[in-house]
Amino acid sequence: MNKKLWQASPERLKHASINRFITLCNENYALAINDYAGLYQWSITDSVAFWKTLWEFADVIAEQKAHHILTHSEKMPGARWFSGAKLNYAENLLRNRDEDSIAIIFHHEQGKTQYLRYPSLYHQVSQLAQALAADGIIAGDRIVAVLPNIPETVIAMLATTSLGAVWSSCSPDFAVAGVVDRFSQIAPKVLFISDGYHFNGHVYERMDQIKPILAKLTSITRTVLIPYLHKKPNSNFQQVTLWQNYIVHYSPNRPIIYTQVAFDSPLFILYSSGTTGPPKCIVHSVGGTLLQHLKEHLLHVDIHPDERFFYYTSCGWMMWNWLVSALASRATIILYEGSPLYPRTAALFDLVDKLHINIFGISAKYIDVIKKSAITPKNTHKLDSLKTILSTGSPLMAEGFDYVYQSIKSDVCLSSISGGSDIISCFVLGSPILPVYRGEIQCPGLAMAVDVYDAAANPLLTGKGELVCTAPFPSMPTGFWQDPEQKKYHAAYFAKFPGIWCHGDYVSWTSHQGMIIYGRSDATLNPGGIRIGTAEIYRQVEQLDEIKESLVIGQQIKGDCKIILFVILQNKLHLSEPLKSKIKQQIKNHTSPHHVPGTIIQVTDIPRTKSGKIMEITVRNIINGDLVENINSLANPESLQQFKALHHTLNFNPQHP
Repeated sequence: MNKKLWQASPERLKHASINRFITLCNENYALAINDYAGLYQWSITDSVAFWKTLWEFADVIAEQKAHHILTHSEKMPGARWFSGAKLNYAENLLRNRDEDSIAIIFHHEQGKTQYLRYPSLYHQVSQLAQALAADGIIAGDRIVAVLPNIPETVIAMLATTSLGAVWSSCSPDFAVAGVVDRFSQIAPKVLFISDGYHFNGHVYERMDQIKPILAKLTSITRTVLIPYLHKKPNSNFQQVTLWQNYIVHYSPNRPIIYTQVAFDSPLFILYSSGTTGPPKCIVHSVGGTLLQHLKEHLLHVDIHPDERFFYYTSCGWMMWNWLVSALASRATIILYEGSPLYPRTAALFDLVDKLHINIFGISAKYIDVIKKSAITPKNTHKLDSLKTILSTGSPLMAEGFDYVYQSIKSDVCLSSISGGSDIISCFVLGSPILPVYRGEIQCPGLAMAVDVYDAAANPLLTGKGELVCTAPFPSMPTGFWQDPEQKKYHAAYFAKFPGIWCHGDYVSWTSHQGMIIYGRSDATLNPGGIRIGTAEIYRQVEQLDEIKESLVIGQQIKGDCKIILFVILQNKLHLSEPLKSKIKQQIKNHTSPHHVPGTIIQVTDIPRTKSGKIMEITVRNIINGDLVENINSLANPESLQQFKALHHTLNFNPQHP
């Protein structure tokens, strides 16, 4: 049994929002719930009552309430939530418009800090929303952004969603091909883009991206340039409008006219990391996203008004959307642009003290990096304000739990959380009223019917299996873009267990009703918590004349994923160091730095099925020393021998170049 590392004090329990919620549920439904387990069981047994009560507890702003909370509950997918409701996402996030409290604190690695209060945020959103409306933007239109994590990104998203339009974003380290692969599928009308970004002490100019992006995104009718690096960027593009020039003619004092839309209207488009084809466009709803985020922020993270909430993220990761939604809980969100380790390893802990951060979100990889650097923040920083540390992106190893409590702060709720872009939220996460046990995620999310299945769809009380969800929930995607019959959507989540969401994580329950995640059960890569589809790498590598074919996998090393690329070269070519550099540069230039493999190895053959499909999972399992299945389906099983030989080399020399 894992060691208990933390338990909430009586004072913290007294003020936990989830206890007020339990009281409300007991009063409304004559219940006798007195702990998390009781609340969770009720929430999955009577999910209609749960979500109805949460709507009331969170004070959701809506022009019209639902006439049915859940219909077609037997369908998954196909269930409908809050039919008849009309609401607006941005209106709920800007509920504090008249209060002189801080909405956003922005800090970048070079030391600049900027404060934006709620009234100012509201006024800037109003100006931009007026400009977009004048450009003809209406509900359902797509607006996209290639921006760093700056206040203008939040303002642009809120202006977009105030009109009922749909938001989608990438971080500026994505190359042109990566941007186009995503946005070209959804035919956006407006593009927001910056002149560059900062990272690790370097300034990255991005003006040269604009023309090639616009050449491919032919649906764009307006491009708005945010002069982030330079006050007056060197722009000669007639089709580009500077941010300030775009909004200058509109009054900041005009009230925002929020477009009220249906609960299941599209809000965000995020992107899958599938193993074939371009990234799939996951459509998330207005009401499902808002309500799920309110649940997680208020009841699981225990965010209180004016508390300061930080998550290290880019605008290309769902954690950005999750962070920004905390405005609906009246929090102050903290945006950070740059490297988390610049100008020194302890930079983010400097920020905790400087900005009095209460909730501190980072990746498991970050915890591993600072652990290896041997810094001890509890001895060098006050950290008085810090009450919760959140970790996601990849499984947090037990040693990472030890490090947090031994070297960062002993009195802190360490919540490892896990879900994904697929549901824009979490299946399993933390609770302020539960203990933290070493190496364990504390609990399944409220009203999320999470289970562990074996290959035959039998629930597992012990042992490892597939993470599944057996009942509908509001933040299920409404579908994939351009998938009218939902064939891709069904194949992604429901093909393995019909009528059951299969998430693709390899997990087990713990004796405390928590969960341990061992990694992905599919072929998705996950280096440093960044999910990457192998097809994105293939499309770049195989453009090179020297490459005949390739296969990419993730090798599990100490809780992280290292990308290994296997290549078959043309004719009798040899994989030289210059060629390795060329391959890496091709991937970096046309995708992002996260996609670059740590190791490139030349092979003579790649295993494939009789229909010609390459077998990534088979190779991955060999390299990681896991069970190899479906060998009988291979057209060339002899090809496995070289990978079996490489298993020994790579695992005894994981730094193999």
